[in-house]
Amino acid sequence: MRAVLNSISLTNMHTDARTLDEGTVLQGDICIIGAGAAGISMALEWIGTPYRVLLLEGGGFEVESEIQDLYHGETTGQRYFPLQSSRLHYFGGTTGHWGGFCSPLDPIDFKKRDWVPYSGWPISREDLDPFYARAQPIVELGPPEYDADYWEKPNEGLARLPVNEEKIRTKMWQFSTPTRFGTKYRQAIVDAPNVHLYTHANVCDIEANEGVSKVERLHIRTLTGKAYAVQARYFVLACGAIQNARLLLASNTQASNGLGNDHDLVGRFFMDHAEVNSGYLLMPAPGPMKLYLFDFFETEARGELALSDAQQAEHQVLNGTSSLAPRALSEDVPPWIERFPDDASETLQLWDGMEQAFKAGEIPKLDPSKYREYLLFTRLEQAPNPSSRVTLSDEKDALGMPRVGLHWQPGAVEKRSIRTLYEVLGKEVGASGLGRVQLMDWLLADEPIWPSFLGSGWHHMGTVRMHEDPRSGVVDADSNVHGIENLYVAGSAVFPTSGAANPTLTLIAMTLRLSDHLKQRIA
Repeated sequence: MRAVLNSISLTNMHTDARTLDEGTVLQGDICIIGAGAAGISMALEWIGTPYRVLLLEGGGFEVESEIQDLYHGETTGQRYFPLQSSRLHYFGGTTGHWGGFCSPLDPIDFKKRDWVPYSGWPISREDLDPFYARAQPIVELGPPEYDADYWEKPNEGLARLPVNEEKIRTKMWQFSTPTRFGTKYRQAIVDAPNVHLYTHANVCDIEANEGVSKVERLHIRTLTGKAYAVQARYFVLACGAIQNARLLLASNTQASNGLGNDHDLVGRFFMDHAEVNSGYLLMPAPGPMKLYLFDFFETEARGELALSDAQQAEHQVLNGTSSLAPRALSEDVPPWIERFPDDASETLQLWDGMEQAFKAGEIPKLDPSKYREYLLFTRLEQAPNPSSRVTLSDEKDALGMPRVGLHWQPGAVEKRSIRTLYEVLGKEVGASGLGRVQLMDWLLADEPIWPSFLGSGWHHMGTVRMHEDPRSGVVDADSNVHGIENLYVAGSAVFPTSGAANPTLTLIAMTLRLSDHLKQRIA
């Protein structure tokens, strides 16, 4: 006989799923799948409500090699980071090696742009602004102030570069500590009387009803060989863009192409930011650069240079930013794509090592009065591309789940956009008398060939994109999977376009918006 557990009746609000009896059925009102930035942010919103919340995490509280291996997959197309180490499969998720960069998407990112195919969100930046404000304290930031005017303080030497702001704008970032969700929020989740956390609980199949209009249950497996099920009124996928797509595609018992995939959209439109060294800013004398410099674990806010909305439209290019770092301190640093480890525990050691080195004074503080030459580093949005996608492999992991294949495919418009950014910046820098911009050789070539050191931000977006029309998107404006009334997706998987900003702040804001929607529905 199967044991049926109603989570609110249990006094211990954390359970290692490996200790459950075979065939156990867990029951709740809301089931959140994945305990990373999105899943934990949503669970926090439900603490103290009269509803039973199940939070399922496939790993434990520390990185484990066997669990990380479940994320292993093959990559094709443009060279990409190892899938098993660029994502972290434990409580807290990839916030374990998050850099803490925070900035909202720009209003233009939400709009339909005629020169960007598949662009346009069913919501606006104004719709998301209240949720951006609520997201700030979750990542331990102050007021949601991202206007350069707010951060310019003449007595501290913070000033924008003297360029034409109708063409080149300063986009601001704030920096989280960075918040490690697995550490910061573990006790709050474990102590919450109505939220029950299950670790080592890997969802391997989502079972829908016969009409594929509603999810009936989840099927869970552990690496110890146990299997059990979860039933709830609402289910929220919060596993990240790659894993969310994998679960939907692999859940093909009732729908042969996978859940939500009637129009072959699940897994498509995978996006990441193209991140690459692109050129140099050369000045005859040190300039007012303090606003644009970044010291690890110390900088509160920083500006980056970007094309104005009008310039993006005039040149029909993508949104992107250029950050500046002293050339003397940056040029010999190997790119991330060259030194990113295959082992996830080593990625954590990289970040810990940098933090310890900074605290020990081994990383010098930046003095803008010393530098005349700066390396220009680009972070560019990727145009939505249906051929850039996540698919299922014939190979199975230790739980019997199909592994993923990732085909990352930035194209010619991305390269042209980077070149245009620096051509416009070069003209404005020259006109202001500040100096000149020198492009790297790879950017001068007309062929759409990327340099070997092209990287990305491990910013996985798209794959379960948002659109009001089910023929153009997997979820609607409320992140509800089209045609399946009780299945939702949280996180950056739903982004229709990526913008140029790191996705963490936006995915948390979107999760808070989804949480409010679910509270209205469940009431």
